Parts: sequence; structure tokens; C-alpha cells
Amino acid sequence: MLLAWELGEVKPTWRQLNDFANFTHTPVGYLLLQSPPTDHLPIPDLRTIADRGVREPSPDLLDTIYLCQQRQDWYIDFATSRGLPGSPVVRSVTDSELPRPEDAANDVRRVIGFDVEERRTARTWEDALRSMRSKIETAGVLVMISGIVGSNTHRPLDVEEFRGFTLTDPLAPLIFVNGKSSKSAQMFTLAHELGHVYLGQSGVSDADTRTFPAHRIEQWCNQLAAELLVPMSHLHKLIEPRESIPEAIRRLARAFKVSTVVILRRLHEAGRLNRDEFWREHAIEVERLAALQRDEPGGDYYRTQPARVGRRFAQAIIIDALEGRTLFRDAFKLLGVRTTATFNELALRLGIDA
Repeated sequence: MLLAWELGEVKPTWRQLNDFANFTHTPVGYLLLQSPPTDHLPIPDLRTIADRGVREPSPDLLDTIYLCQQRQDWYIDFATSRGLPGSPVVRSVTDSELPRPEDAANDVRRVIGFDVEERRTARTWEDALRSMRSKIETAGVLVMISGIVGSNTHRPLDVEEFRGFTLTDPLAPLIFVNGKSSKSAQMFTLAHELGHVYLGQSGVSDADTRTFPAHRIEQWCNQLAAELLVPMSHLHKLIEPRESIPEAIRRLARAFKVSTVVILRRLHEAGRLNRDEFWREHAIEVERLAALQRDEPGGDYYRTQPARVGRRFAQAIIIDALEGRTLFRDAFKLLGVRTTATFNELALRLGIDA
């Protein structure tokens, strides 16, 4: 049928046109134009594939950014009306004034309270990741981690398209991490996007422990992420030259409570691994971690949804709706819930008496 439409042999009915638009997540008006419009990201594109920016964003990425912008706009109004202070993480640094990543990492670590010694008390690096996310939100940053568009499980996000993005604002900076990436990759992406918050610069990133981007800001954010998670001064004290790489990365991952792929990157930056050895060991470790993640049981909606929309945002909009300041219709849309029963249960799980 589609081929017949393209050849002009058959014309679609209005209902067929609407169905096709819904299926492809395309505004129906676009299908009536002589030529397709060019979609542009509403924030800077900092991704690099073969040193070229990805110029054609998918509807999934665009819709995710637009939804997060709506959530951020709502929270800015909420924070303003309540007289909430801005996030102390935001520094709004210009490109010409970039501080040393080590100094910035120390500053961020102090502000959010994510120091190495405290992390040693975490049981696993997954627990440390949850603690890191919580501390960042406590410092006034909205953090959303999701692998789908909104609450639509039929629209998974493509991890090859982007790893995360940041929407900066002095009052309500927002970090979005692509939840389709592995848990091990999410920690590095979260730290990378925190660098964008620190600089006060929005952008879509392909932050990953494998990448060594050409873009100056992306380089700096990668350096800050690595230093924040594994300070080089601490790492040098713990390196044992005769230890095998598999033994070293597991021991150091336990010591710093980060993923083994983050440790691999830092060992490469410390001169313990050359570039070829890094690529080889990284591929092996990523496959091992992916196998472990595939074996994990499915998630509980009431545990995953606060992560998707951000606990700080979810608590704020639920409270505001219950107090009559926000329409339940708007709260449902921004939270991604459809029924009052789900809304009430989510509130209870977040410690709010509905």
C-alpha cells in the first residue's frame, strides 16, 4: 500500500493518513508538504560520529527533549513560586575560562558530597550510582533516566544516537540519561552531563567511556567525569604494576565503587594501558557487563517511573497537584500516568500521603 501511495497509484484516506502519521510519530501536516522539513535540535548538538555531528535527530530524541523542556518549564515556575534557591552546582563558565578538570571535579564533589571515602561504604557500584543520582538531585538538579519516550514502551531510545543531554538553567538544571545504555555506562554519562551543568551549557552528548571526542567541551566534560569518579591522585597510589588487567579492574572498581569500564578508561589515562589494549579490554568488559544486565529481572513500575521522570520532579508535581496548584490533567501528562489509582500509588511510594 505504501508503495502504491508513493507511485501515486492510490491516494490514502484521511484516516489512513492519520494512522500512518501516528505510526511514524510524524505531525500529519508534514505529510501534506511538497518536501519534508528539516528537523533541528533545540539545543546544541555535541555528538560526534567519525568527527561529524549527527545532523538528523530522530522523532524519539526530539520528543524526549521537548517533554523534558516542558517538565523543566513547569519546575521553574514551581521553584519560583515557592522561592526555592538555584542549584549550587551551576557555575556558568565560558569556553575561554574552562578550569582544570581536577579543580572542577573537586568543586563538584564538595557541592554534592560525592567523595571517594564515602563511596567506599556503598555495597556495590550500582548502590553508589543510586546514591550519586540522589545527591545530585538534592543539590537542585533534575535527573531523569529512561530508555523510552515518555511512558511509551513501544518507543525505545537508541543508545547509538545519544547517551544523554543537559538542559541548563540557574534554577532548575536538568540531566537526562539514556536508560537503554548499560548501568555501567550510565554512571559515566551522569558524571559527564554534570559537567555540562557546572559549565551552564546545554547540549546533546554521546558521552561514553569508549569515546575520545574532538569537541573541546565534550573533552572537558569527559575529563571531569573521569576525575570525579576516579581521582588520578588516588588511582596512582593503588595501581600494582604486576597485577593482571582483569584482576586490577575488579579490585579498583570495588575500591572506588565505580564500574569496571570506568576503571579501564582511567588506567589508560594513567599510562597503564596503551590505546589498543584499552579497546581490547573494554570490548571484553562491556560484553561481560551486558550479559549480566540481560539476566536481570524486569523492573517494578513504581520503582522505575520515579527514575524516568526524576524523584525531585515527581515529588514536586504530585504535591503541587494535591494542593490544587497544578491541574491533575497536567500532572498526569508530565508524570506519564493515566489513572488516578496509579497517581495515588506513585505518591505513596514516594512518601506522599495522597
